[in-house]
Amino acid sequence: MSEWSHIIIRSFIFLFVLFVMTKLLGKKQISQISFFEYVSGITIGSIAGEVIMGLDNNIGHGVLAIAIFGLVTIAVGFISLKSNSFRDFVEGKGTIFIKDGKIMEDNLKKEKYSTDELSTLLRKKDVFNLADVEFAVLEPTGNLSILLKKENRPLTPKDLNMKVANDKVPQTVIRDGHIVHDSLASAGKTRKWLFDELDKLEVTMDNVFYGQIDSYGDLTVDLYDDKMQQPSPQTRPLLMAQLKKCQADLELFELETDSPDAKKMYKKNANKLNEVIKILSPYLNN
Repeated sequence: MSEWSHIIIRSFIFLFVLFVMTKLLGKKQISQISFFEYVSGITIGSIAGEVIMGLDNNIGHGVLAIAIFGLVTIAVGFISLKSNSFRDFVEGKGTIFIKDGKIMEDNLKKEKYSTDELSTLLRKKDVFNLADVEFAVLEPTGNLSILLKKENRPLTPKDLNMKVANDKVPQTVIRDGHIVHDSLASAGKTRKWLFDELDKLEVTMDNVFYGQIDSYGDLTVDLYDDKMQQPSPQTRPLLMAQLKKCQADLELFELETDSPDAKKMYKKNANKLNEVIKILSPYLNN
């Protein structure tokens, strides 16, 4: 067997071994790598590279070495879940870079960061003025977490004492032009409802590439034909418009009638409907 054949076979073998080991280590190895996992990952990759290129003619030695490093990494992760002190030692702790709006120079030097590098990390968080930051900490993963000063934080509905509707997880009911029946059932909808909604949007199933039901039960679609204007759901706006029209009609009836009892009745119901509109506004306004 030629040397090229050996390399190809070894590559496929260790591709499978590394894939299995990564699955055992879990998603954390990819998303939030610690100091120990960083060292372990580099070593495992180096071992695999050497064995694939034939520097170590014994494939079993390479598999054994990778298995040892993988199992040790799994063991370290398990112990870290049980012991806070061990986790702090292995994974490290966050380092405060800005506290009460003031840069902690000693901590910057400890982590070997310059003020320019700190500014770069802040810009990655869309913060260009250091004076806007109340608190910033360098996480063990190398990411910078920041807390803006209260006057610089975006307004939320809670700040304005506004009531908003709770969102639910959207359900993708059409993917690549095919109906996803599990998602349709999770949303509590049927195929008949789906086709009825497509008729309301004046589109056919053949032209729908992607469809999603939002937390209000409205269907939003993306079409294969990009030149066509994307239809938007009209159920909630139409319902809100009808409620407002009914409320306006009651106020008009109150003005037109000469009967005191009728005026009282129209005014009372107009006020009740107005309260209903206020309650439903967060749910029905797009």
